[in-house]
Amino acid sequence: MIPVQGLAGSRVAVLGLGRSGLSAALALRAGGAAPVCWDDNPQARAAAEAEGLACAPFKSAQAFEGIARLIVSPGIPHLYPAPNPVVAFALEAGVPVDNDIGLFFQSFATREWDNFETMPRVVAVTGSNGKSTTSALIHHILEHVQRPCQLAGNIGRGVLDLEPAVDGEVVVLELSSYQTDLARNLTPDVAVFTNLSPDHLDRHHGMGGYFAAKRRLFAEGGPDRAVVGVDEDEGRFLAGQLSQGPTDDRVIRVSVERKLTGPGWQVFARKGFLAEYRKGKQVASIDLRAVAGLPGAHNHQNACAAYAACRTLGLAPKVIELAFHSFGGLPHRSQTIAEANGVRFVNDSKATNVDSAAKALMAFKNIRWICGGLEKEGGLEGLAEASASVRKAYVIGREAAGFAMQLNVEAEVCGSMEVAVARAVAEAEEGDVVLLAPAAASFDQYDSFERRGEDFIAQVRAIIDR
Repeated sequence: MIPVQGLAGSRVAVLGLGRSGLSAALALRAGGAAPVCWDDNPQARAAAEAEGLACAPFKSAQAFEGIARLIVSPGIPHLYPAPNPVVAFALEAGVPVDNDIGLFFQSFATREWDNFETMPRVVAVTGSNGKSTTSALIHHILEHVQRPCQLAGNIGRGVLDLEPAVDGEVVVLELSSYQTDLARNLTPDVAVFTNLSPDHLDRHHGMGGYFAAKRRLFAEGGPDRAVVGVDEDEGRFLAGQLSQGPTDDRVIRVSVERKLTGPGWQVFARKGFLAEYRKGKQVASIDLRAVAGLPGAHNHQNACAAYAACRTLGLAPKVIELAFHSFGGLPHRSQTIAEANGVRFVNDSKATNVDSAAKALMAFKNIRWICGGLEKEGGLEGLAEASASVRKAYVIGREAAGFAMQLNVEAEVCGSMEVAVARAVAEAEEGDVVLLAPAAASFDQYDSFERRGEDFIAQVRAIIDR
């Protein structure tokens, strides 16, 4: 645990007692603060009280008298579409609002660092798609070279559940827009922006607010190095804002759509090959086509971003290449779960929006596509070009019929995962890929995209293991 610094002796309110909220409350107490907690869920409150934490509701602005700060869990809105009432009371009372990410950055460095030979560093990764894989890949590469490292944030552990840093350690954080939008302190050493596509638009009041939330990771703390995907206008704009000129190698531009040229520092992938250019000259190349854990252009983008981040940490290209080949990928992200009778089964339940599903579709050929769920804003038009390799779609979800009508491929309304998998397996031929890439949220039928992916795996196993 990382004890929170700077709030000793203060009363601090904590709203939301899930993974991040509970760990924040415990870290506040470890740092000498007095947390006062609340969650509308009685079970969450009971878990906090079992840890010896005080729980009390905040029903008015007056309830914040004597409170130094309000710590809010990521899922709780603080501005759009409307502030949570407790957040509104805090703002009315003039109490600063923060989250566990802000607490982490104000507390990570300690006096013990004065005795270290190599200062610990933080690599923070954000973006619409690929940030989990990119973060996990960076962490995997660091483990491969036996460098002390920890992985946390929107993946795995809460940031305040990390152990205090040791000499030369690297902490890799995956940060969502919900986390970067509110944190009062954002000071990574290396910041990574993978890409941007429409998502969480109600929470951020549109694309401008969504991009602004991501941009804060770069604008608030001024990282020493910035790795920026430049295949969208927003990425190109961000790279331009951070750079002092064409030769400024503090900004590393990343692309999977075109060769990048110029006197700066670029990493790009074309036709399955990653290339690194510095000062107009190629300095490294990696063949990504044989890297089983990183299939498709979207994963090649993740590879480029992770490669660039690791290069800023002083790792050699050949070392990074070796680590790529031992990376197994993440569950529910282009995860090959089985092969039977010449048919490959791939679980990409994390493809919860149109852009991520389109990238999954472009990674394979001869696809039996399982899709559908709770449709997000913007419709499904972005899937039209990507679905050229789809032989047939098998649509799940409570609104499967309406979802199917928007697709430009042959589609069968299945409703449940069990029916969809059974129909796809029955019709699949040798060389086909049965791909779960829903292009929708899971909450109409499942608690999470993980549960949806687990159901897909279970249904596949039930058939092929007969």
